Amino acid sequence: MMRGLGGLETTIMDRMWAIRQPASVRDVLEHLQKDRAIAYTTVMTVMDKLHTKGLLKRQPVGRAYIYEAVSSKEAYTAEVMRESLAKSGNRAATLVHFLERLGPEEASALEAALQVYPPGERRS
Repeated sequence: MMRGLGGLETTIMDRMWAIRQPASVRDVLEHLQKDRAIAYTTVMTVMDKLHTKGLLKRQPVGRAYIYEAVSSKEAYTAEVMRESLAKSGNRAATLVHFLERLGPEEASALEAALQVYPPGERRS
């Protein structure tokens, strides 16, 4: 099950998704310190929680860890959307409400996605 992300978790994951390579707590800390004062231990704790949630994998390097995103931001977002839809109670009605709220750019993106993934095909 996907859990929602807090503000700092989102910021850290956005950074990990943007760099698309393994990073240490120090690497992420240095990036975050450009915009705010934040402690090493705070970043370390949040990255450990993201590992526990299954969003980051890690490898020990010396006395520290190197972290990497488990999946892309798009895959994570799709899973959150899928789980929200599953919890809605009435999936058809939820989808209708979702479609009603799409803007022109989002509608175009949906049309393009349906061209890549025809509705007649099923994946598990």
